[in-house]
Amino acid sequence: MDKIWLDRYPKGVVADIETDSARTLVEVIEDSFREFGDSPAFSNMDCEMSYAELDAHSRDFAAYLQNELGFAKGDRVAIMMPNLLQYPIALFGILRAGMVAVNVNPLYTARELEHQLTDAGVRGIVIVENFAATLEQVVDKVALEAIITTRIGDRLPGLKRHLVNFVVKRVKRMVPRFNLPGAVSLNTALKKGGQQQFKPAGVGPDDIAFLQYTGGTTGLAKGAIILHRNMVANIAQAQAWLDPWTEKGRERIITPLPLYHVFALMANCLVFLQQGGKNVLITNPRDIPALVKEFDKHKPTAFTGVNTLFNALVNDDGFAKLDFSDLKITLGGGAAVQRAVAEKWKRITGVPLIEAYGLTEASPGVCINPLDMTDYNGSIGLPLPGTDVSIRDDEGHELPAGEPGELCVRGPQVMPGYWDKPEENEETFFGDFLRTGDVANYDEQGFFYIVDRKKDMILVSGFNVYPNEIEDVVAQHPKVLEAACVGIPDDRSGEVVKVFVVKKDDSLTENELIDFCRKELTGYKVPKQVAFIDELPKSNVGKILRKELRGT
Repeated sequence: MDKIWLDRYPKGVVADIETDSARTLVEVIEDSFREFGDSPAFSNMDCEMSYAELDAHSRDFAAYLQNELGFAKGDRVAIMMPNLLQYPIALFGILRAGMVAVNVNPLYTARELEHQLTDAGVRGIVIVENFAATLEQVVDKVALEAIITTRIGDRLPGLKRHLVNFVVKRVKRMVPRFNLPGAVSLNTALKKGGQQQFKPAGVGPDDIAFLQYTGGTTGLAKGAIILHRNMVANIAQAQAWLDPWTEKGRERIITPLPLYHVFALMANCLVFLQQGGKNVLITNPRDIPALVKEFDKHKPTAFTGVNTLFNALVNDDGFAKLDFSDLKITLGGGAAVQRAVAEKWKRITGVPLIEAYGLTEASPGVCINPLDMTDYNGSIGLPLPGTDVSIRDDEGHELPAGEPGELCVRGPQVMPGYWDKPEENEETFFGDFLRTGDVANYDEQGFFYIVDRKKDMILVSGFNVYPNEIEDVVAQHPKVLEAACVGIPDDRSGEVVKVFVVKKDDSLTENELIDFCRKELTGYKVPKQVAFIDELPKSNVGKILRKELRGT
């Protein structure tokens, strides 16, 4: 299709991007270290780390991986932690050593963690001690060779700690007991790495930067292969969109969304690193009063979130009293932004809530609304510079404006495929167009609108939940005969999980089943509602008809 959306690009935004085909994420990172030096790069719990300090610490960690552990270019190293200063140290150390970063949700259950570590062939993991008890349950089942631990509130070498003592003590008391023989602390790793020579790994644009796991329709997460050139391209695309509104070295962004999620990883961590901005990491975004205090203290110029977070903030009395004079950009992604929330945000802050769209497989940015937009329009916006978006039917034929079909994407940010999933890769593309699985349409100006999800994926606060995985877990309960899972609307999280169950044993209760699921599933995947029924609706070939269960 013609790029009709280019006529609606804001003034100053280029139609395409120019990227050096030899440029890598390592070069982007190291260029920022050199350019911004003593400027603050990340802040967390009243402790700041400059670009120069991040340069030194990540280099020391890279040297530790190379020399002390003997890991090689291309080896996979996992990071399992919430937003802490230790995250960018570990991440950039892994990338600078030429290794592949595997982000792990710290709330994973043992079952989920075992699958991801095994599937990715992870050799080492950096983990916050609060979650080490989960790793302990699977450490004998996976091929880990190194475990590096850290703590919330740890004093990092050379950084001034202003964190109130009782907070640190309270956090440390919350750390569960665990037994991981051979584990070393991150501080020890940094000290040893600082005594060894870091050797540039010769990273190329077609080397893998991330195995970024996303929910699989088969019930198990699968790793999207994100190359260095994919990430560099998406940074350049985002930069092109931001350029007319931002100033290098002067931006401040608050990051409540976890960096292990691809949205915050790109939009906050990497884009604003290239900007030379200050990134304020929020470890616990559910503590809204604390988040409001950070907002007041740092007076951000940019802020990203999901609909549920924006909704919580606009309904907090303290938030409405803040000074928003420095705030220029508010970006919503991960899930649909609701009109009521967007309009209330604009009334309180004076800044429009701009909706964007992306997916893990596209590194993730695909579409974004113009930053000069004044009112919520219900769309996911216009394709980013250098991005082709096409609406297609099931046979891959392009559809005209206004007609819904599958949203397909082509661009330099699109992944080459899933890790070790050749059969799924064949089904994931129409030629060189990525099939997103989302049903969308577009208008005559080139604005795209999500209509529905082609598959039965459930979106809970921006996180993908696939029914097959939930049904597989529920079916393991000895008192369950059959189960089917659907998503139902929820004011807080967009959707929540509801399961329909045919009992094998009449004594089964809703609480019993939910408690069982909590042991096997991450919190956002746990069913919030259980309905016991006599029989599940099925097709004439025996396939469960989930669509007949929605709305019941």
